This record gives sequence, structure tokens and C-alpha cells, in this order.
Amino acid sequence: MNTATATSLAPRNGFALFFQSLFHEGRGLAFPCDAKGEVDIDVLSDRARTNYFYARAVVGREYAVPAVVASALH
Repeated sequence: MNTATATSLAPRNGFALFFQSLFHEGRGLAFPCDAKGEVDIDVLSDRARTNYFYARAVVGREYAVPAVVASALH
């Protein structure tokens, strides 16, 4: 997640659910989650929530299957 374009939110329990772009290396979307990859959509901003639902909807077309990654702060 070095140069990833990510939704910037405080990590939840030190993990992020990362959707890697299929077309732009090093870019993607990241959302705070727990160790199981569960995102609490109630804590996301409206824009982040929209991006999260979009990323989920286009897995395999624009984004890779998401991965749970340890936050840099973890």
C-alpha cells in the first residue's frame, strides 16, 4: 500500500481492507476494518461509503479481490 490512493480514515484495530486497482499499479482504495476484513460502514463518511460500495461492486472489473492488510500504524 506504499503509494496507494486510499480513503484516509483512522485504522480500526490496525487493519485496512485494500482494493488494488487492476489498471493502475500502486493505486487502490483502503477502508478501516477489523482482522476479519469487516468494515463498519456506519463510521465511514458519505464519500468513503460510496467508494466502498463502488469498489465492492466492481471487483474483478476495476479492482482485485480485496485483501486485509496491517496498517502502517499497527
